[in-house]
Amino acid sequence: MTILLAGAAYMLIVSLVLAWVATFARLVVWRPVAALIKDYGALIRAHIDMLLMALLCLALYAIRIPLPLAACWLVVIGGFTNPGLFLLRALDPAARPTLLRQLVRLASFSVTTLGHGWIALAILRSLP
Repeated sequence: MTILLAGAAYMLIVSLVLAWVATFARLVVWRPVAALIKDYGALIRAHIDMLLMALLCLALYAIRIPLPLAACWLVVIGGFTNPGLFLLRALDPAARPTLLRQLVRLASFSVTTLGHGWIALAILRSLP
C-alpha cells in the first residue's frame, strides 16, 4: 500500500509543476511557456485533478484497511493518466480525435474505474 503514498507524493510534485506552468502562462507571463498552453482552463483542470487524485491516494492509505496491491497500482496509474488527458488538451485542444487518442482515453478511464471499484469492494468487504 505504500504505492499510494509514493504516488500521492509524486502527484503533489506534478501538481506544483502545473501550478508554476499556469503562473508562467498567465500571471507572470514567460513567453515560451505561454506559447505552449493553448487552453488555460484545461491546464487548471489538470492541476486540480492531480491534487484531487493525490488526496484520494492519501485518504485510501489513511483508512488503514488492507487493500489489494494491484488495485492500488491501478488507482495511482489512473491518478496520473486522467489529469494527463487534461494536460494534453491544454497543449493541443484542436487535436483530431484519432483512434489512438480514443484508445488512450478509454484505457485511462478503464484503469481508473477498475482500480477504484476494486478498492471500494475491498473496503466494503472489510466492514463488520
